[in-house]
Amino acid sequence: MKSSLVIFLCFLIQYTVLTGGETSQDYWTQEYPREEIAPTFSKTEAGDLVLASVKAGTNGHWKRVFPVEGGQSYQFSAWRLAETIDHERRSCVVRIEWYGANGQLVKSPYEVNPAYMGADTDMARPDYPRDWERKEDGSVRVKDTYLAPAKATEAHVQLHLRWTDGGKVTWKDVAFLKTKALPPRLVKLAAVHHNLSGEGANTIESNRQKLVPLIEEAASQVADLIVLGEMVSCKGVTGNFIEAAETVPGPTTDFYAAIAKQNDCYIVIGLPERDGHEVFNVSVMLGPEGEIAGKYRKVTLPREEIQQGISPGYEYPVFNTRFGKVGMMICYDVFFPEVARELATNGAEVIALPIWGGNPLLAAARCAENGVFLVSSTYSSHDSNWMKTAVWDREGNRLAEANQWGTVIMAEVDLNQPTYWQYLGDFKSRIQRESPIRKAEENG
Repeated sequence: MKSSLVIFLCFLIQYTVLTGGETSQDYWTQEYPREEIAPTFSKTEAGDLVLASVKAGTNGHWKRVFPVEGGQSYQFSAWRLAETIDHERRSCVVRIEWYGANGQLVKSPYEVNPAYMGADTDMARPDYPRDWERKEDGSVRVKDTYLAPAKATEAHVQLHLRWTDGGKVTWKDVAFLKTKALPPRLVKLAAVHHNLSGEGANTIESNRQKLVPLIEEAASQVADLIVLGEMVSCKGVTGNFIEAAETVPGPTTDFYAAIAKQNDCYIVIGLPERDGHEVFNVSVMLGPEGEIAGKYRKVTLPREEIQQGISPGYEYPVFNTRFGKVGMMICYDVFFPEVARELATNGAEVIALPIWGGNPLLAAARCAENGVFLVSSTYSSHDSNWMKTAVWDREGNRLAEANQWGTVIMAEVDLNQPTYWQYLGDFKSRIQRESPIRKAEENG
């Protein structure tokens, strides 16, 4: 009987280790590049892992090796509590590396374009789990799910404190568990290509009537998000945006909200908004329940809008939809990297871009810089070497592009499929951990 119990306990221990199901915080080791910059390591009575700094340039981490099975999915999760640390997104980092039985980094788990990525030679690069919700006490949930590379046998999980001359970070409830694979998160992104020209004088009402059939066409193809042009309410009606300004909600948003509800989709429109004595160039996203799902006020204004007395916005909101997180930019915003970066920092997976005209290379750059999909609707001619009505992928490639006026373009993307780059891995996950400090962060 006694021997049977011993055999059972040995089996239980072996099973726990082999399945990567161990969540206790034993077996963590202390590592650092050089002893002179090592942080102070400690554990709380509850077993939480603590790193503290008393000198500039501190750099070190707790590390634990978890056994994994190649081709299986694993979820990392922990709570991070940073205290007296200026830039916790860069200083308090989780890093996961994938190793094989030979003790070397293994190949990337995802198929990439061999002509561009060198899939046969590239190695799996570190993964950096993202930040999610924040508790009232300042604790931040750090979590992500990963597919272990085919030949991986170990995941090296590192909890870092770096580049701070004071403060401490406490890592709580650290877990690395086998889980179900993330299902595809397929989204159909669409844009309308229409210059709103035609016989007779344009009116706000005639603009609407020209666009409704195109919205319905996109919706018939089960589009999730449909992007219209900048100032779509008054394009061709008047160049004086002040006299065309209206409140939000107001007549234009009410009209398109009803269309969005009828077609069970999200629609992004551009219009001039009046708010008291101020007028803003805005994009509004209408949702499938007929609601205003989001509003963005253009931050970077060209001289023509400044001369009309339009006011700039100052915020970079990102909105939850039933398919993912959406941010919005407007026209001139694409000329400046800060706008897309702020939206991506705030969690945007897709950026909607109503744009009068602009340089398409800049749209591509904003995608590649931030690892986001972008949907643009422009009044520039498809025949010109200028802005395109298009769906852009995370690398700045056009997945769909308009080549005729009065048409709809659409592409389906998978928001759960990472984009891997040679030598960099999933660049989007690295942006928050490695990008420069911004002035907004310096100023708190």
